[in-house]
Amino acid sequence: MIQSFNKINKVKGEISFSGDKSISHRALLISSLAKGKSRIKNLSDSDDVKATIKCLQDLGIEIASNSEEVIVNGRGFKGYQKPSNLLNAGNSGTTARLLAGILSAQNFESVISGESSLSSRPMNRIIKPLSLMGGIIKSKDGKLPLYIYPSDKLNSITYEMPIASAQVKSAILLAGLHLDSESCVIESRQTRNHTETFLNLNVIKEEGKINSSVSRKNYPHAKDYFIPGDVSSAMYFMVLTLVVEKSELLIKDVSLNPTRIEGLSLLKKMGGNIQIEFTGESNKELFGNVLVKSSNLSNVRIDPKIIPLIIDEIPILSVAGVFADGAFEIKDAGELRVKESDRIKSLISNFRLLGLKVEEFTDGFRISGEVKKTVKPFDSYDDHRVAMPFAILSCLLEDGGKVEEFESVSKSNPDFLEQLKSVSY
Repeated sequence: MIQSFNKINKVKGEISFSGDKSISHRALLISSLAKGKSRIKNLSDSDDVKATIKCLQDLGIEIASNSEEVIVNGRGFKGYQKPSNLLNAGNSGTTARLLAGILSAQNFESVISGESSLSSRPMNRIIKPLSLMGGIIKSKDGKLPLYIYPSDKLNSITYEMPIASAQVKSAILLAGLHLDSESCVIESRQTRNHTETFLNLNVIKEEGKINSSVSRKNYPHAKDYFIPGDVSSAMYFMVLTLVVEKSELLIKDVSLNPTRIEGLSLLKKMGGNIQIEFTGESNKELFGNVLVKSSNLSNVRIDPKIIPLIIDEIPILSVAGVFADGAFEIKDAGELRVKESDRIKSLISNFRLLGLKVEEFTDGFRISGEVKKTVKPFDSYDDHRVAMPFAILSCLLEDGGKVEEFESVSKSNPDFLEQLKSVSY
């Protein structure tokens, strides 16, 4: 599907988003482990989260929903049932990797499969630590499908992360949750901490390292959750508001977890008029309102230390960079190459359609120059985090623009078009 976008002259109003995708995955998985009913309000309605729901149902977890909440009837310690079919994670890396951690501690065989995009993404990054724990996992050249077998020799480990990945960290922590002895994950760079927050883990920061420990004593109990709005989805609308003149947008009840708002902080450093109001907390997850107003932006140096915390926001931040003074440059972001698409190549190919000067690095890119007219549609590469930034960019062009394969946005925000229409003038 090719989606057309007209230039937007003004952004105004209030907007809210369905639950944060990363938090929603974890709320479902942790609720499924607990014994009894957990209730989740404002769960993400993304395709990725639907994939997690379907996998859990195939593992014998009862999940029901009404207009107010999703109810998960967890089966307790090692209570999953052997699935009769392959577990299809769709295109959700979070589903596949986190679920692999849990399944490595179960007492039955299982197979995690996925659609073509996910099946091309690296899985050795979780196979290695889970195997060190005694898990028995086979794969197709380090890719899906994953064949997971029961092990009677599961053991705790101390694992220093070779790459910054919240998914890998969470897979280890969820496996370690089933062991009496303590496992520890050591990070040199902070990644998203939703799993640690949900499980109330002991996290110690010392000598430049972050140590997160887990054991069966952290095993969850059934409880109620409110999922704050998805801050990654909100970022697209923040950038649009900042660039369009005489605009103002209030984003309500959005996640303000400190490991998720570095992109927002970066926009403020670029000169963005952004005001944050903390309004609440749910299961130690902070949320609140964000008021954004039109601003004159200037590009700034991006500290490599924050890259793991903005990895999903880099595409839309680069769009902000196009309309900011100076050149936008990102490095130390090689992880972009192993997402739903090679996002470095996807982004720079589209930026070149605008006549911009683009330099490609192994681990990033640099954009400079002035936007020139383009008559060619942007290619989403069937990647939601390429489709949405170039939808926003199209809305900033004098003659608008088009994005191919735009249906990919349903992976994270199926309401994107409706939301965009509601605040555009």
